[in-house]
Amino acid sequence: MTRAWLAALLLLTSAPAAMADADRQLAASLLAISQSRLPEALDTVDRLIRTHPNFRLAQLIKGDLLLARAQPLRTLGDAGRASGELDQLREEARQRVRALTETLPSEKLPAYLLDLPDDIRHALVVDASRSRLYVYENRAGLPVRVADFYVTIGKAGIGKQKEGDNRTPVGIYTVNGYKSPRELSDFYGSGAWTLTYPNEWDQRQGRTGHGIWIHGSPSDTYSRVPRASEGCVVLANDDLMRLGRYMQAGKTPVVIADSIDWVAYEALDSRRAELATALDVWRTDWESRDAGRLLAHYSPSFRSGRQDFAAFAASKRKVNAGKTWIKVGLDRIGLMLYPERPDFALVSFEQNYQSNNLSDRTVKRQFWSRENGRWKIVHETSL
Repeated sequence: MTRAWLAALLLLTSAPAAMADADRQLAASLLAISQSRLPEALDTVDRLIRTHPNFRLAQLIKGDLLLARAQPLRTLGDAGRASGELDQLREEARQRVRALTETLPSEKLPAYLLDLPDDIRHALVVDASRSRLYVYENRAGLPVRVADFYVTIGKAGIGKQKEGDNRTPVGIYTVNGYKSPRELSDFYGSGAWTLTYPNEWDQRQGRTGHGIWIHGSPSDTYSRVPRASEGCVVLANDDLMRLGRYMQAGKTPVVIADSIDWVAYEALDSRRAELATALDVWRTDWESRDAGRLLAHYSPSFRSGRQDFAAFAASKRKVNAGKTWIKVGLDRIGLMLYPERPDFALVSFEQNYQSNNLSDRTVKRQFWSRENGRWKIVHETSL
């Protein structure tokens, strides 16, 4: 094997507690290879294959170890495979080794999870560049990583735009339901968690497609190479079952990014405070009944349903003219920065609106954009 490959393997002394047993065994086998302990490596990979006989990467490593009895190993996959498949399996090995050797910065967090409502227990963050899904527990507003899993994304990569492009979307979605194996073909393995793609922002951008899920693998396959799905996020079946313990249908947010932006907690806290302040000023300016102050929080590109900014502004001026007082309360506030767009955010809340002639409680989702240094609302949906 190459010196760079061996150097990486020498770092495999232990695996994080959240790592699946299959990854631990794979790492132990690769470490033994790197230290020329080939009989031990073969024994370890044999045990792994007995547990997961359809683990193609493990089978490839075993083939290399058997070949090593006759000749020195030069690279992963020396036993010979079709070049395209072999390249994909090498990439799977690289991603699995990377997850074990490149320690995530313990003092940093994904930039997206600014603030989660108390009743949302976990959030998922997918890093396509690392073929990894991270699970964060919501501990009084502070996201804490509790698990992570190897995943497969779309054959054509990230950034879904249209039906059938074999890409995985970038954005923020919600787990909205579960489909059991009884409802699905074997292609989906141990089940599927459905996602809310396309969301409102996707639809506004003209993105099409449907059926973007987090699902398992066919029964004849332990796991798939990094890019093999039609746009879904795919896990090994045992990993999908483990992931299920963190899911809340209708609540769990899923952030899908090309590459995670890691920030220090202080930076996360600062961004949270800035956006939370902008939201509260919007609320108090609405209570003021001054339509000019309220509308200053909306972008000229704002849309809500079929209303553009001009129609929305005319409606607000007319409504506010008939009010003698307004009170607006916000509960279950969620603040999340959008992946790939640090100046774009998804804000959600339960709105308790009261005035002299109307009382109403509504769930709202707003997309905010920083324009000329100020956060403004560009899209709003009432649920």
